[in-house]
Amino acid sequence: MVFLLQKTLIYAAPLLIVALGGMFSERSGVINLALEGEMIFGAFCGAILARALAISGAFGSNIQLLFLVVLLFSALCGALFSLLLSFSAINMKADQTIGGTALNMLAAAVVNAFALSLFNSEKIQMPANFSGYVILNNDIPPILQIFGDKAYLSTYVIVIAFVLLSIWIYKTKTGMRMRACGEHPQAAASVGINVFKMRYLGTVISGALAGLGGYAYIATVSNGTAEASVGGMGFLALAIMIFGNWKPLGIALGALLFGFLKCIGPVSSSLDFLKNLGLPMYFYNIIPYVVVLIVLALTSKKSGCPKAEGIPYDKGMR
Repeated sequence: MVFLLQKTLIYAAPLLIVALGGMFSERSGVINLALEGEMIFGAFCGAILARALAISGAFGSNIQLLFLVVLLFSALCGALFSLLLSFSAINMKADQTIGGTALNMLAAAVVNAFALSLFNSEKIQMPANFSGYVILNNDIPPILQIFGDKAYLSTYVIVIAFVLLSIWIYKTKTGMRMRACGEHPQAAASVGINVFKMRYLGTVISGALAGLGGYAYIATVSNGTAEASVGGMGFLALAIMIFGNWKPLGIALGALLFGFLKCIGPVSSSLDFLKNLGLPMYFYNIIPYVVVLIVLALTSKKSGCPKAEGIPYDKGMR
């Protein structure tokens, strides 16, 4: 049971932070369907930096510090990539659904092109000695023992970032202004709030969290392999955001649920009950996506999406 819970957390962590990123963008009024592309781009850039730093020996034996630097760099690259969505949706007032879909395809194409050009392969493998483990010991509080005797540094970073950003968006003046721009931008503008600025901020934070989640995915779930795909995790995170009703607590519960469903396939051979069923791993791999369709169909009428999401802001509208 503990083993299954630990595996669930590994899969849930990237989903948790990427879904929160989607919430930030949509709370500001911009639909971010490009989460998958931002994850791919951030993960790829992080993988290149990780290889370069590991080969150069810039951090010596301090692998954990290297891992943290790469996570932050991946977040930065995801944020920069999200500016394409920001510009098209906010300045150009383009259709946000089409823009997000285009960025997903662009990210995969860019990653494939650069991977083939730089490494003569569509995949980038992390160095063999590169890991993001933090070794727990007796000095660690008991509550953290849930992560096991070994835990990825990215899990701690994601949980801390999730808690701090969830508090920030609800308890700070800037966070409340951002949410106001997603509900009624004209009213927000009438009291002096810069709607364009708030929407840019929302999408940039969204891209940064997607980039961070993308690298966390390849460093944990994908065994250090970066390529032009993150296994549909960006789309699953988008569904988790909707399942969570655009609220951090709902997103956290959704991430745990779908993290559990995602990990069933890889661990099925290690659990006697599932092993005795004799079902192929591919059967378990489709379960999360079937559940997504069922859950979204059942909860669609209770949607609490921001009222102005996907609607371009026009100063002349009232």
